[in-house]
Order: sequence, then structure tokens, then C-alpha cells
Amino acid sequence: MLFGNFSIAEIAGIAVALIVGITFHEFSHAAVADQLGDHRPRALGRVSLNPAAHIDPIGALVFVIAGFGWGKPVPVNVYALRPGRVGMAIVAAAGPIANVIVAVLAAIVYRVLDIVGAGSFVLEIGFWVVYYNIVLAIFNLIPIPPLDGYNAMLAFLPPKTAFVVQRYAPYGIMVLLLLVLLPASPLSRLLGLAQPLTEALIGA
Repeated sequence: MLFGNFSIAEIAGIAVALIVGITFHEFSHAAVADQLGDHRPRALGRVSLNPAAHIDPIGALVFVIAGFGWGKPVPVNVYALRPGRVGMAIVAAAGPIANVIVAVLAAIVYRVLDIVGAGSFVLEIGFWVVYYNIVLAIFNLIPIPPLDGYNAMLAFLPPKTAFVVQRYAPYGIMVLLLLVLLPASPLSRLLGLAQPLTEALIGA
């Protein structure tokens, strides 16, 4: 059942992480692409901190159900980027890096609130904001389309190999949903790294 095992503080943390984390994630893709020469994201209104420009309904739903997800992909023309395919890898990396930055900033806020004696409810929300941004960073580095790890990986594959791999990109979303639904998914082990990383950041 949706939110059945979540506390109110975790639900609030998910909401904040979803809105702030995904917004900064996709904004970073668009802003870096714009700086590297592809101005189409700006023309489409993606160089914006408006959450409505970046939230993907399916990715948000998966985030709510499973605790990890994705935003609306930023369309990027690799041929307009400097320096070409390497530029695409930089654009792809910008999203997860943005989530790590949000997690670090949220952890700093958490530590300050802890010092001033904020209540456990507020601190728990802060914990989950840090946690889910770390989850977003890790999850989006998986090399399956439409995630960032896939786009970064393509930049370093030989052109012919990249062309063959791209033919199977439309099936990526189905693979992701299958991994989400599997009861013993390898994703759970990978995303299990988020817990110790979060505790290290907040000093728990």
C-alpha cells in the first residue's frame, strides 16, 4: 500500500527530495548543456528552477512507490556540445552531482538544526531529504536508459558500439520498471549504500 510503511516525516522528506532534488538535477543538466553550446534546453524552458518544468509523472510515481526515480529528461544535442561526446558525459554527470550537492547542503542544515535543538520530527525530515538525494545520485548513475549513467557510458564507447547500444534504448524504461518490481532486485543492494553515506554526512 502506498506510504503504508512510511512515517509522516519520511513522507514529508520524500516530497521535499522529489521537488528539490529532481528540480536541481534536471536544471543542472540543462544549464551545463547550455554552457557547453546546446541552447535547445533553454529554448524549451528547461534552464529553470520551476519544478513543473522537470517533474516526470512516471519517474515521480516510481519515486513515491519505491523511493527512487527520475525527472523529465532534458533533450540534448550531442553534436552541438563542446567537446562533443565528452560534453555529453559532462552534462550527464551534472545531474547526480547536483543531488550530491543538495544532500551535502541538507546535511549541513541538519547539523545546524541538531545543534540548536530542533525537534526529532524536523530532524527526521532532514535525514530523509539527505537520504533520498543520495539515492537519486546513485540510482541515476546506473547505465540503463534514460538514466544519466547510460548517457555518460555512451560517450566513452566506440561510435559503432554506441550506435548498436542506442538501438535498445527504448527498452530501458521496461528494464528499470522490472528491476523496481523484482522482490530481490540488485537495486536494493546498490541503493543500500545510501544509508551509511547519509549517516556519515549528518554525523550520526
